[in-house]
Amino acid sequence: MVVAPTTYTGDTLQGVPVISHLNLEDLPPGQTHRFFFQGVAMGTGQYWYVPLLVARGVRPGPRLGLIAGVHGDELSSLRAVQQVMAALDPTAMAGSAIAVLGLSRAALEFTQAHWPMAYGGGRSVDMNRVWPGDDHGDTPASRHAALLWQRLLQPNLDRAIDFHTVSTGSDFTLFIYADLSQPDLRQMAELFPVEQIKDDAGEQGTLEMALIQAGIPALTLEIGSPRIFDHPQIALAVEGTLNLFKHYQIIEAPLGRTAQDVGTFYGNAFETIRSSTGGFLELLVDIQARVSPGQVVARQYNAFGDQVGEYRATVTGQVATIARDALSEPGSRIMQILYQHPQPHPLGLQPPLDPAG
Repeated sequence: MVVAPTTYTGDTLQGVPVISHLNLEDLPPGQTHRFFFQGVAMGTGQYWYVPLLVARGVRPGPRLGLIAGVHGDELSSLRAVQQVMAALDPTAMAGSAIAVLGLSRAALEFTQAHWPMAYGGGRSVDMNRVWPGDDHGDTPASRHAALLWQRLLQPNLDRAIDFHTVSTGSDFTLFIYADLSQPDLRQMAELFPVEQIKDDAGEQGTLEMALIQAGIPALTLEIGSPRIFDHPQIALAVEGTLNLFKHYQIIEAPLGRTAQDVGTFYGNAFETIRSSTGGFLELLVDIQARVSPGQVVARQYNAFGDQVGEYRATVTGQVATIARDALSEPGSRIMQILYQHPQPHPLGLQPPLDPAG
């Protein structure tokens, strides 16, 4: 692949240079570089700019991408990447780290999951369903993704982690989605001291799947709650990410804790329980709770306090996601239970990679 040179637009924002292409080979080694990447134009003709940190080591080595903010309400993902980059010393590194800090810029400004648009009176687009983007797409999100993909991500990465949290209104464990049938991805996933790992074939349109299909091993890391900094989970996410740098000899240091050390729970399917009616939700279990068939996991009440719904697990597994919003409309997700289905990647049991209800 012929990679275009790093292209400077000539603009600066807050003293930081703006680029429209990145080529790692152009950057001086032994330094951490700051850029704004020029993304898609707004309706006013101005641009959305994505912050980048690039740590280029002094020796050849793997190029690892740390990508956060595909959804705009997933803020622990940003803090985890910031802390990883702060821990790196490019004067002692091999290879490089590229941190993309909040690529769904429009969504991030409103702290919401999906990219908002003025078109059609106000629509939104899930940016984790448009990869690898489309130069001629019918939404700004798909065109923004194409710019990032073609000019930043695909030409410069050997491996990647897509950092997320659950979306607003829910809660999640520290969780990894990865196709464990691929030994390389299993190895990457098990370097993290996470609470749960789902053996997952992935979904078309997600960033993880686009990376894998381009020959770039990648996994999706979920860091608990939305809209906040979940500091205990951020610390574990940082520890696992630095394990990747150590394992691939980008930095030299002993490994931290791994999945084996913390007793990670594995599954390959979700049982998703949804509200059958409207009402106020009372959860009887929390995330990481072990459940069994027939166990009552939630009840629902109307405005008078009468019970209008009761919800039971039908599988043996561990709770992964739960609703934190007590008001629950018909069809709303109450929880997802991670369990082991006898058929690997069972057809019809793959929910979206970033479960949002």
